[in-house]
Amino acid sequence: MDLSQLDLNPRIMSAMKKARLKSMQEVLHFSGPDLQRLTGLSAPDVQLVLRTVSSHLRGSSVFTALDLHLQKERFPEQHQRLSLGCPVLDALLRGGLPLDGITELAGRSSAGKTQLALQLCLAVQFPRWLGGLEAGAVYICTEDVFPDKRLQQLMAQQLRLRTDAPGGVIEKIRFGDHIFIEHVASVDTLLECVRTKVPVLLSRGLARLVVIDSVAAPFRCEFDGPASVPRARALQALGATLRRLSGAFRSPVLCINQVTEAVGEQDTGPGWPGALEESFTPALGIAWSNQLLVRLMANRRRPEEAPLGLPTRTLRVVFAPHLPPSSCYYTVSAEGVRGAPGTQSCWS
Repeated sequence: MDLSQLDLNPRIMSAMKKARLKSMQEVLHFSGPDLQRLTGLSAPDVQLVLRTVSSHLRGSSVFTALDLHLQKERFPEQHQRLSLGCPVLDALLRGGLPLDGITELAGRSSAGKTQLALQLCLAVQFPRWLGGLEAGAVYICTEDVFPDKRLQQLMAQQLRLRTDAPGGVIEKIRFGDHIFIEHVASVDTLLECVRTKVPVLLSRGLARLVVIDSVAAPFRCEFDGPASVPRARALQALGATLRRLSGAFRSPVLCINQVTEAVGEQDTGPGWPGALEESFTPALGIAWSNQLLVRLMANRRRPEEAPLGLPTRTLRVVFAPHLPPSSCYYTVSAEGVRGAPGTQSCWS
């Protein structure tokens, strides 16, 4: 838009013309100090110019947060998600994992947390129109050796799991070539990995997903009760680094976490499918919880405890800024992780 459309003092307009600024877009390319040097105007004059140009381009309409959220065509990246490779699980999360922020998946052993993480490492490599990001994944192991045999099994079963994808598309993806594995055994090596190695892969577009399995292991080994302050500082440093990487490269971060158990206490969310008499709390406490965007809880019940005819596993949304507390049942098979249709429910 031409600068002549602005209602500004002729003296200011003259200085802008002498600086050979012709459009409002050109003005916004410069910072306030740069405009001062270029035009010779005072700081208040430059601030007036910037406010006037911004107001003119923005228009007089007032948008609410809901308006912006509903305008998917104008803000497509805001609504982009990484698919979990299952329509039921995607529906639970309204499309999948957010690209900006840390998602935690907590739960007891054998609940299927690593299975879902491996499935995401494959899903991220699919084209965007199939919910992927057309890039690889970084998988950081802190406890066990990377489950390569299970990954190979999932890769071989992609045609059966991803029935939404044409066979030709799946056959062209070389899944195993785009998963970068790192083993770390201490908090220091974990921090070094996410500060030096992971940014290289993200900046080159080789990866768009970061998985840490699990985030609690090195902290539980190195810090005991009296070391709560150093542990909190290390957790904050890790969280800040991961959030910065996720935001800068629009890459989701999935952190698998362990849980602590207090037998005999009632769950704080009665009524969600698979609720237990025991209370399970994700490890690492409030210092880590404050770093998260989304917290998911996976659970597995004994067959005799599960409702008749329903799977023994549940995935629950504990908190997320864009999701209600909800849950669904799911199964883990040779093909991968599948949500059970018709089992999604909200609770409060």
